[in-house]
This record gives sequence, structure tokens and C-alpha cells, in this order.
Amino acid sequence: MSGTGTDRDRNAVRAYIGSFTSAGGLGVLAADVDDATGALTVTGGSDAVADPSFLALAGPVLYAVSETGEGAVAAFDVTGPAPRPLGGPVPVDGAAPTHLALAAGHLVTANYTSGSVTVLPLAEDGTARPATAVFRHEGSGPVTARQAAPHAHQVLPDPSGRWIVSVDLGTDSVRVCALDATTGALTPHGETALRPGTGPRHLVFHPGGGYAYVLNELEPTLTVCRWDAPAGRLEPLAEIPVVPEDATGPSYPSEVVADPGGRFLWAAVRGDDTLAVLALDEDGARARLVASVPCGGTWPRDLTLDPTGRRLYAANERSGDVTWFTLDPETGVPARAGSIEAPAASCVVLG
Repeated sequence: MSGTGTDRDRNAVRAYIGSFTSAGGLGVLAADVDDATGALTVTGGSDAVADPSFLALAGPVLYAVSETGEGAVAAFDVTGPAPRPLGGPVPVDGAAPTHLALAAGHLVTANYTSGSVTVLPLAEDGTARPATAVFRHEGSGPVTARQAAPHAHQVLPDPSGRWIVSVDLGTDSVRVCALDATTGALTPHGETALRPGTGPRHLVFHPGGGYAYVLNELEPTLTVCRWDAPAGRLEPLAEIPVVPEDATGPSYPSEVVADPGGRFLWAAVRGDDTLAVLALDEDGARARLVASVPCGGTWPRDLTLDPTGRRLYAANERSGDVTWFTLDPETGVPARAGSIEAPAASCVVLG
């Protein structure tokens, strides 16, 4: 799928949707966002990269993983109505990258199947260069079907910019590394063990920077942690449910996002197919489940806030749609406002 057109208003908010082409997805879609309603209107797309399941935006350049056995990243120019590939995919020297982030002039990827984190420097035109470092996790967990080996699921910089944090579902742990911005070297710094068998998938930092919230996939819970940025240390404090007590059937949480004002967290829960609303106390040290609402589809794989914090967008993989919600400013509870078709949707980013 492709599209052409002139440059767009750089101040307008746009949405980008990643999908699994191996499951009928259309690749990377671009959409205009209506400021008044939050509605999405697709303007074009690109299927130049296989399984672009996770995306990251940096100004006029959009980055995508290629979640394949070979594992790669790709860059797209998004100044027009359709994403335009900037060169070809660049190998990450790891299998099935599921997540990527920008840090200190580099792309970092979490490679699920190989249980590793890769660092790739960025060229002046925004394209990725060959990898400068690959850090391989070690260990396993008690859920043998899912935790026989390391499975890095997310990687991101901490709010201070001093550390790279990687969340590993296979080893029930979160690792902290230091990234050398000059050489692209990645140096291990520490590892925090979480409760065995929980399968940590993604985390989000409190906007104040002093806490982090780890969403677990193999058990539908959230682990609240203290984050000591000067020391680069994560300390688990408490674990709370993200589904109601009367929830039935298996549930597999996928993504957690934080309110810019530090009052709420929202988590997507697959199987239960809900969005959990968690209220935070004043400093972010405690969280509690206050509401659970339908996700608007089936199997919500990703969740994101719009830049204003007024709306929430869910990428529902199995129902093939992206649904948006307005957020009650007092309670944080989402109200469904609309949706668009997006086959095998796996990620949505706005900017």
C-alpha cells in the first residue's frame, strides 16, 4: 500500500499504526487526527517492511521494527500523507524485535526471541547504521512454555537519560545498562528480579521520575517500583491486580501508559479485552484499580495517549481496529468515541 502527496502541516497531530503483515496487516498506516473529536482518517500507508509491529516517532522520521526471524529496523519519512521508506531495513543481529526506542542519537531494540538488546547509531538523514552493540540477556523463569529462555520485550531510556532499561518476560526481571553516546557501547549496570512467573512485559515511568510501573503479562498484575535515577536502581514495592476480582478466563496485559499529570495509569488487557484504570496517590508510590472498561475490540496489543492527555487510543490486534476514547478528567475513565479498521493492528503512536 502506498500514497503520494505534498508536505503536510508539521504542527498537526498525526497517528501512525503498525501491524502484522503476516496476519493480513497493511504495514504502516498514517492518519490525520481530528483535534475536536480525536477521529482518525487514514491518508496512506506502506507495506515495504514485513511485520512492522512497533513504531517510534522522531519528528519527520518514523522508525519501525520488523518482527521477523531475521530481525530488522526501518526508517520512514512521514512528511507526506503516506510513509516513505528511507533506504532498506537494517539488521538488528537479533530475532523478532518487539520494541524500539530512541536514546542519545541511537535506536535501541528489544529482541524477543533472541532475548537481547541491540544498539544502532543514526545517520544524519535519520536512517539506522549497523549495530554497535548487542547485549544478550541470560536466565529463565518457572513458566516453561513461555520462560525457557530470555525474552526481552521492551527497551527504553529512563527519564534522566542516564540509563537504558530493558524488560524481560522470560527471566522475570528488569535490566539497567549505560549507553555510551559516542561509541554506541552498552554496559550492563544492574538487574532487578520480580516475582517469579509474572512475566514482565512493559513498564512506564511516573512523570515525576521517581517511580516506575511494570506491567506483567503472565499474571494480570502491575508491579509498582521505586526508581533511583542517580544509582540506576529499581526497587519493587507492591504488586496489584489490573483485572477485577470477578474476571473470568485468562488475561494477558500488554501495555501501560501514564497520565502526564501523574494521577492515573491505563493498562490494556488481552483476553479480558479491557482497559484498566488505576489511580495513583499524590507522589505515585501507590496505585489501585478503580475501573475496567471494554477496549472496543478484541486483543488490545497497544495503548497510547494523545499529546494533550485527553484521549486514549487502543490497537486491537484480533478485531483489526484502532479505537479511541475520551478520558474523564476527574475519574480517568475512558468513554469510547470511535474506531477505524486496521487489520492486525499492533501499535499506534501519535505526534
